[in-house]
Amino acid sequence: MALFGQVLTAMITPFDDNGALNIDEAVRLAKWLQDNGNDGLVVSGTTGESSTLTDQEKLDLWDAVIKAVTIPVIAGSGSNDTAHSVHLTKEVTKMGAAGILAVGPYYNRPPQSGLEAHITAMANATSLPVVVYDIPVRTGRKINTDTLARLANNVKNIKALKDAAGNPAETANLMAQVPKDFELYSGDDGLTLAFLAYGGVGVIGVATHWSAPEHQLMINAFKNGDVATARAMNDILLESYAFETGDANPNPIPSKVMMNTLGFSVGECRLPMGPPPAGLDNRARQVHANLEKARAGLRG
Repeated sequence: MALFGQVLTAMITPFDDNGALNIDEAVRLAKWLQDNGNDGLVVSGTTGESSTLTDQEKLDLWDAVIKAVTIPVIAGSGSNDTAHSVHLTKEVTKMGAAGILAVGPYYNRPPQSGLEAHITAMANATSLPVVVYDIPVRTGRKINTDTLARLANNVKNIKALKDAAGNPAETANLMAQVPKDFELYSGDDGLTLAFLAYGGVGVIGVATHWSAPEHQLMINAFKNGDVATARAMNDILLESYAFETGDANPNPIPSKVMMNTLGFSVGECRLPMGPPPAGLDNRARQVHANLEKARAGLRG
């Protein structure tokens, strides 16, 4: 069994109509995700609009979600400021989080030595297991394979990678160099099936907000050697992958629209993401209706 489970959702952060943090709805959503196929949650990551949350909002959100669920909660305590990341990591460690998500520092574009030192400092600030988060499309800087391998081999509590770098061949190269207990999570829903072939344990997903059961079926089928069923499940999920992000509607805009259409009140994204375009809610309903139809087919 993977350290945090095999299907985790990078949870959206609910806001009210005035754009303020909606703790009550965050608790309701977290409990619903737990009851609907998720083994764990990542709170205040990219999808949670971490870069627009204040420190106090993050602390309040972590505290509420950790207390609301029994599944592991991984806290996105990283930023582009090492001292700030260390501070938040120490604070959330006291709250009972299950792990830390350490994103590569964004905007600064540091050298690999700086990336390595930043993530090592975060890991040294906690006794919790650390998931390194490599997402160069957001950060502007790839954490190189050599850097990731050193972190995995030399820092005892760096236990996993959330890989959103979009290069499966390089991921395979990394997995040949890391300890056997180092875990790979797909950070790109559409590459999850491919990453399983390289030893991946699961996904920290976005579409998992509404399709966690199908992700569970896909991963279980692959791990049981039933590649045909895993591919069939991935085919069912393709529409959700396409919906969850894109140039016109980047993540997390579509996920917030989807969860609002499913009866939650998560509000809109804060600027600079801003409000969704007209008609995205209709598309969300269609995507979910098609998923429900596929589910009915699976039930026979």
